[in-house]
Amino acid sequence: MDPVTLKKLNAARNARKATVVVTNLADGRDRIVLEGESVEGELGVAVSKTFLTGKSNAIEVGGHEFFLNAHLPPPRIVVIGAVHISQALAVIAKTSGYALEVIDPRTAFATKERFAETDLYPEWPEDVLVDRPLDAYCALVAVTHDPKIDDYPLIAAIEAGCFYIGALGSRKTHAKRLVRLVEQGVPEEALAAVHSPIGLDIGAASPQEIAVAIMAEIIKAFRTRGIG
Repeated sequence: MDPVTLKKLNAARNARKATVVVTNLADGRDRIVLEGESVEGELGVAVSKTFLTGKSNAIEVGGHEFFLNAHLPPPRIVVIGAVHISQALAVIAKTSGYALEVIDPRTAFATKERFAETDLYPEWPEDVLVDRPLDAYCALVAVTHDPKIDDYPLIAAIEAGCFYIGALGSRKTHAKRLVRLVEQGVPEEALAAVHSPIGLDIGAASPQEIAVAIMAEIIKAFRTRGIG
């Protein structure tokens, strides 16, 4: 890889932007494609698939062989609320290969005894997210039921274009939430990004089952982002 290409790749990594390095195997020339950039034809279809799977692969297009090297930021799940669902979700996320952190200013809930192996921030979300901002490779899960805690990170997630945004609550609770978000300046057309009721509809009842439903919805959102 030539120094210019390497510099671009490192800059993208530092900015948590996904790239695919397209190498022509005949002459060794590299081309960096950022996620969202347009690539025409069969090569473009293959590049798009590589972004979704995150798996590097060799292909042949028009009699030419290319190697597609995927460089995706590791997905990050940010949970707002140190509740029973969060405890179960932390375990499932780790098993699924997703990094997870919990933010909750309520120190009675956000304890290391309850989240021994989880990155835990017993602080207000607006304080934590200044140093650890959300981005397109983050999933935001809001489960406190408290607008004073949940609303700020939900707005931040919408603005950051998180690949998944979910909020716990009934349809009635969610309707009130949407009104609040609009009052705080969120465009109505952006509200569809918030999944609520949260999680895939599998009839989940217990905190553990709800965590499974949430994790499944996160995986689905991650593997289908940009489609549709």
